[in-house]
Amino acid sequence: MIKDKLLQANAIMFGDFTLTSGKKSDYYVDMKSPIASSPELLNEVSDEIAKHVSARSVAGVELGAVPILVATAMKLRIPYAIIRKDNREHGITDPLVGAPLFGTTVDIIEDVVTTGTSVMRAASILRGKGLFVSKVICVVDREDGARELLNQNGMSLVSIVRISEILRR
Repeated sequence: MIKDKLLQANAIMFGDFTLTSGKKSDYYVDMKSPIASSPELLNEVSDEIAKHVSARSVAGVELGAVPILVATAMKLRIPYAIIRKDNREHGITDPLVGAPLFGTTVDIIEDVVTTGTSVMRAASILRGKGLFVSKVICVVDREDGARELLNQNGMSLVSIVRISEILRR
């Protein structure tokens, strides 16, 4: 199971952490290093994510989602876009790298969701470009309000693993 492989890869660490949202947590979910450094784990995770993609293209926020996003898009042979976390003030300032077809539906892929605010920002950028977003697919749902926030904004959340499944091991 993917949850067991994530634990074996030390993708879930225990201690004192401050999350992007500013909240404190006694565990941290880090997909970047374990997935980027393990082709086998990346392949398995992207296989699982691909089962849930129904849109004609996918998008994800840099940095953690990028390997999963690219691997999934390659498997499905569909376009993908990377959404910048921060605004750039040099070069090309567009927050979207890649160009899904205008007026099409895009599924958002994420490594970890917590409160859902970064996914909401991503959906807002995509919707501002004339795209439709109705689904977010994540590897780990920290179960800290994202599902409810996304539902309130017309999106469903599909999670491969819920943190409660990991913590009750």
